Amino acid sequence: MFAPPVCDSHGPSAPPASMFDTVPGYEGTVAGCEGGYLPPPMPSCPAPQPQPGPAQSNWNIPSITEDTAREAFSQYASSKCCYSSAPVKDGVITNMEAYNTYRYRLETFNESRTTEWSQQPYNGQPVDAYTQSPPGPWDIPAKAPIFFQDDKQVIKVPNTSSVKNCHSCLGMGRTPCKECAGGGNKICWVCNGAGNRSSGDRCHHCQGRGRVNCSHCHGQGSRECETCKGKRQLLVFINLKVIWTNNLDDYIVEQSSGLHVVNLSKVSGQEMFRDAQYMVYPVMGFPDPNVVRAAERLVREHQARFSQTSQSSLLIPVTKVTYKWKGDSHIYFVYGNEFKVSADNYPATCCCTVM
Repeated sequence: MFAPPVCDSHGPSAPPASMFDTVPGYEGTVAGCEGGYLPPPMPSCPAPQPQPGPAQSNWNIPSITEDTAREAFSQYASSKCCYSSAPVKDGVITNMEAYNTYRYRLETFNESRTTEWSQQPYNGQPVDAYTQSPPGPWDIPAKAPIFFQDDKQVIKVPNTSSVKNCHSCLGMGRTPCKECAGGGNKICWVCNGAGNRSSGDRCHHCQGRGRVNCSHCHGQGSRECETCKGKRQLLVFINLKVIWTNNLDDYIVEQSSGLHVVNLSKVSGQEMFRDAQYMVYPVMGFPDPNVVRAAERLVREHQARFSQTSQSSLLIPVTKVTYKWKGDSHIYFVYGNEFKVSADNYPATCCCTVM
């Protein structure tokens, strides 16, 4: 019976190292996993020096109106199934204070390249190894995405494709069936291999043989090789993986309103400035010195690790609203261009359950 060498893997496996050709410039490339990290070549000319960003304007976000604060509060209460609308309808606003704050954001966009040996069943694809030297990993053009958006591109390296016998089936196209260990049949589960039932009658399931044909290989004892899909040969080649990563850091100026800072990362504000360069210059002359210090620190950290950068600053409106309801004073916050509301101690809640 046909019984090629047994392979323990349950799926396509990486070719052994002996299958790979030596390709100049790609000596660190391995199979089955990302490897061969490729540092970019030294630039042929110095990188452009960062330039000071745009001049700052005197921005002023006016406080929201009482009607806007009440409408935002109403929408907030109606979005909660267990919140009564009574504080919204009957509460009297007694004070509104603006606590506008800043969010500084630094984004750095960088590209990295890795290589790995890959394989696929050979179906007559072009074979170009040894026709000429392959291009260097950083000489291969890749379509860059929109700046500051993560992306990935996999490119087959030219002049690295060659044909090899499949290592899983040794070029036979089939591997032993694991269900029947290559025998083509299995012990009958009805009579447990006895051939007869407990009554002494012949087992009709196996016709008295005690064994039945394996349903996985249809009695052949072997199955199509999962690695080469029965083609017996593999096309092996080097894949270049190009990864663009946006590295983002936020800094939000602390404010004394009592609103949790984490809420401010979820809303938008009024953009005060934006600057994008190969490497940005730390923002200077900003109205809040905390932003200046944070910009200097983050830009310095990113310069040590990355390249193309962008910085921006938002002025996020925050209003602390004080109101009275049933003789007691309560507060809530309205923040962001979306007029989000935070009311940690809403005074009229109930508990409901579903049985």
